[in-house]
Amino acid sequence: MQAQPRTLFDKVWSSHVVADLSGGVSLLAIDRHLLHDLEGGGSLRRIAGRGLKVHNPELTFGVPDHAVATAPDRRADSTPNSSRLLSEMKERSKESGVTYFDLGTEGHGIVHVIGPELGLSQPGMTIVCGDSHTCTHGGLGALAFGIGATEVMHVLATQTLRQTRPTTMRVTLDGRLAPSVAAKDVILATIGKIGAGAGRGHAVEFAGSAIREMSIDERLTVCNLSIELGAKIGMIAPDDTTISYLAGRPYAPQGELFDRACEHWRSLPSDDGARFDVEHRIDAAAIAPQVTWGTSPQDVIAVDQRIPDPAHESDPQRRRAMEAALAYMGLTPGQALEGTPVDWVFVGSCTNGRLSDIREAARVVAGRKVAPNVLAWVVPGSESTQRAAEREGLDKIFLSAGFEWRKSGCSMCAGINGDTVPPGQRSVSTTNRNFVGRQGPNARTHLASPAMAAAAAIAGCIADARKLV
Repeated sequence: MQAQPRTLFDKVWSSHVVADLSGGVSLLAIDRHLLHDLEGGGSLRRIAGRGLKVHNPELTFGVPDHAVATAPDRRADSTPNSSRLLSEMKERSKESGVTYFDLGTEGHGIVHVIGPELGLSQPGMTIVCGDSHTCTHGGLGALAFGIGATEVMHVLATQTLRQTRPTTMRVTLDGRLAPSVAAKDVILATIGKIGAGAGRGHAVEFAGSAIREMSIDERLTVCNLSIELGAKIGMIAPDDTTISYLAGRPYAPQGELFDRACEHWRSLPSDDGARFDVEHRIDAAAIAPQVTWGTSPQDVIAVDQRIPDPAHESDPQRRRAMEAALAYMGLTPGQALEGTPVDWVFVGSCTNGRLSDIREAARVVAGRKVAPNVLAWVVPGSESTQRAAEREGLDKIFLSAGFEWRKSGCSMCAGINGDTVPPGQRSVSTTNRNFVGRQGPNARTHLASPAMAAAAAIAGCIADARKLV
């Protein structure tokens, strides 16, 4: 009897089921557990307080990223939060046998940047972290998702996790991307088209010719915003691009083990005829550079379009949300986004803080100057990214243009370390969330790609990067 065609998600999920529990819940084995500074030290302390040990310390990796300062002269105690959180995390990791990537080391950086960089994240793995953007690692074909504080402790103690099996969705993006259209534009346009709640309860697979043509960095960006689509799991099937990326990474298999791993990875893509509960198809060739106008990632339009009018929205709840977003952002229906003055520009985060992102921004900035009204920062996603960028001279391009070149960390994405946009000021940011207060109390955030953020810094307003490149 011929086997039923299976999806990528089906294959990875079923291979990790330890036990089927009641109510559609499964107990999953967890291959990688990533810790960051906001919950790592405290979780390790609570486990020890219960008289428990970390079940598999060799599968757990910790890195400080959210609370760390990003100023060039930063130390572990540069902020009150970092002083307390980093010291506890470092001490508890040592006691527990958990690998800890300290400030200034080659492995340091944002947790969702260093996982792929180091080869910790691999196809077919289950990967969890106490952060909603853990879905990023799905760009390598992993089943990766964020978990809560209690679940973090459960994984530490048992290396397993109870999970309800989600339904499946496939978003197929076919067509060649137009020049100066980035992965960030692709996923923002997708969210704008099908809605910020479309993926709720689903594991989403991104597929199609546009996805296959993307680099791993670009795939990671697409999967990073799966949570903004409402899905905590986003996946892209591994292929030759994935294998080439992982070859030689510090934590990737080596030698004969790598060959055996490749054989397994090549078996993971969804089978022909595999059925998904929901299907969406999007013409990627029609996507233009995107900018958000509101306080949800689905409040997005092409840079040369005008802000929609809530009066034309038939859903009363959506209409009220649009009206509130426009009031918060200080914008009006029918207004052109292009030309709107900005105060801050931020290039960085687990969405767009990789070397390719920094190169993309530098391509726009080279030979130009930041507008007098703008404060612009570049925050590399990891120590390794920063060192590689500096070897290429990218830091000099930004510094000579008037950007600040800072140390790796989450920085202005969440603003937990004091890197915030002042109240009422407007930011163009390469991050993943434009929620109310996300970059600081009453800060106004427009999400965009690295090229679009760089264009805004140069123009002093929201600008079309295609006109500068």
